[in-house]
Amino acid sequence: MLDRFYWTDGFANFCANKFNTAKRFGIEGVQSFIPGMKALIDELSKQGASKVICGMPHRGRLNFLANVVKKPLETIFAEFQGKMPTKDQDLTGGFNSSGDVKYHLGTSYTTAYPNGNLMTVEILANPSHLECINPVVMGKTRAEQHYSEQSDSLKRNEVIPVLIHGDAAFSGQGVVYESMQMQDLINYSVGGTIHVIVNNQVGFTTVPKKGRSGPYASDIAKAIDAPIFHVNAESPEDVDFVFREAARYRQKFNHDVVIDLIGYRKMGHNELD
Repeated sequence: MLDRFYWTDGFANFCANKFNTAKRFGIEGVQSFIPGMKALIDELSKQGASKVICGMPHRGRLNFLANVVKKPLETIFAEFQGKMPTKDQDLTGGFNSSGDVKYHLGTSYTTAYPNGNLMTVEILANPSHLECINPVVMGKTRAEQHYSEQSDSLKRNEVIPVLIHGDAAFSGQGVVYESMQMQDLINYSVGGTIHVIVNNQVGFTTVPKKGRSGPYASDIAKAIDAPIFHVNAESPEDVDFVFREAARYRQKFNHDVVIDLIGYRKMGHNELD
């Protein structure tokens, strides 16, 4: 856990020093999100999953790309500097030739565990309206489950959708609930989505009491009886436990589960603030 924190904090500090006039949408205040996600993926592998498909907003995305999905650091830093790839580099998929901003991009990575299990982690590219990625992730998951060679009883536990949200977006954007309410529909179910709210208690520029009527950003998940874990981002042991428990719950009951990771915002909406 400490090693994962070092990588998370080291990447954030390097970007802050090297690219101090660039937007980074850093993870300061909710650093435990990265070790938590790695614990979640480790536990899903133990529980029989072979692929995790993720969708997420800007907050912490570069750190997630670097330390969870293992996007090459030289590629991320080249994108900070506005460098365009050569034709050969572009064919590898390592560089961004789309002209899109670096914190909208996706990638995938496959790792092997000591027991021989393979795990692929994929993060899908985003539009600017970030929560629109929710039904895209669920649709891609459903398709991969459909074409899986596993038996019907194992299909839902092989490919797992994980959606990361901002606190204001989770309670405030309709597409979140529109996607979530399909979780039990026979033609749309993906066997449960794991939702992680990276809650730094400032939705864009608005404090919680002026952004929603309920006390918790996660309250709409009560509509589908999803269990909700509220956890202090400053307590890494608890974060590790909760992320693993969410993975176990999802694999056992094939139902949505929500983690409300409560931290703080250190640098404003982006670092230029």
